[in-house]
Amino acid sequence: MRVVFLTHNYPRHAGDLPGAFLAPLARALQVRGHDVRVVAPSDRGQGGEDTVDGIPVTRVRYAGAERERYAYSGRMQEAIGSPAGWVALAGLLRGLRRGARAAAAGAGEAVIHAHWWFPAGFAAPSELPTVVTLHGTDARLLDRPLAPLLARRALGAPRVVSTVSRHVADRVAAVVGRRVGSGHVCPMPLVVPTGPVSSGGGGLLVVGRLTGQKRVDLALRAHARLQARHPNLTLTIVGDGPARPGLERLAATLGTGPTVRWMGQLPPAGVASALASADVFLFPAENEGLGLAAVEALTAGVPVVACRDGGGVLDILEEPGAGTVTAPDADAIATAAEGLLNPASRAAAARAGDQWADRLAPARVAERCEGWYREALGG
Repeated sequence: MRVVFLTHNYPRHAGDLPGAFLAPLARALQVRGHDVRVVAPSDRGQGGEDTVDGIPVTRVRYAGAERERYAYSGRMQEAIGSPAGWVALAGLLRGLRRGARAAAAGAGEAVIHAHWWFPAGFAAPSELPTVVTLHGTDARLLDRPLAPLLARRALGAPRVVSTVSRHVADRVAAVVGRRVGSGHVCPMPLVVPTGPVSSGGGGLLVVGRLTGQKRVDLALRAHARLQARHPNLTLTIVGDGPARPGLERLAATLGTGPTVRWMGQLPPAGVASALASADVFLFPAENEGLGLAAVEALTAGVPVVACRDGGGVLDILEEPGAGTVTAPDADAIATAAEGLLNPASRAAAARAGDQWADRLAPARVAERCEGWYREALGG
């Protein structure tokens, strides 16, 4: 079977972060004997044919090089804020659609796997069997004007619709009216690095893009609450983004600056190094699609604190020993984190991480996707 990944995010080279969680699935499907190809946008004029870790990738041009800046950067929603952005988006949709048709041509059986309902799901050719997977950021996009109308087209029958969490599935049902059953809810695969679980002593850890939705300010305030009883407790923040300057000012105001470590964006090996000594992983974000970073923390034996309005991450914390779900409040987060500052909590988190690593093994997720592809072909 030929499987065409249609997406606005796919690694541009080995080790690249944008869309990195799609690469293990592509490789696992290839190992299972499928002809896997990827169609993704050009990046600032860098288009054409490429191969990334043995997977053929076509990067379609969609605008002048200076305007090919919306994919790979987390800035897709910025495009709708200007006429030039709308023109670039229109070119992107046309380019993805043409690329999908070309990639599927000549195959006996071909399925489009569109990742994110927009732009890929909307751009997928209507005549080709299609699976559309929503990852979370596109579920939040449903709150935008006209988005539900566009999503009904992208997610309409006979397409197979899947989501990475129950939270996203519920959002699709509420806004679009398309029910996503439990058989179509499955996170993307996770490649778990081998190594010992956390030895502790590294304090609190946050990993994620620094935006308002991640609510890292709650982590800073919770850390400040704990300083009175744990003066040597550090908070390490891995990630970067537009909210960083304001967060740094907040840390200075709280008086915790010397015990807050700003690491910036790190490659996977750097994140693994931070997890290797962390005591508790703080996940204060709201309305997450899933939160694979929380799974990575558990596989390293680091318990997680998440908030009740955290979205898909609540699926992860249902596993016994994974951590604590609490109110989106600094005092509540501090109390929950303090209760997990012990070796027994790290051991329980490691057991929960083993369960999630087994569920999200690339071969297992690929097998689940195969069922969706057969369903799309029969639809």
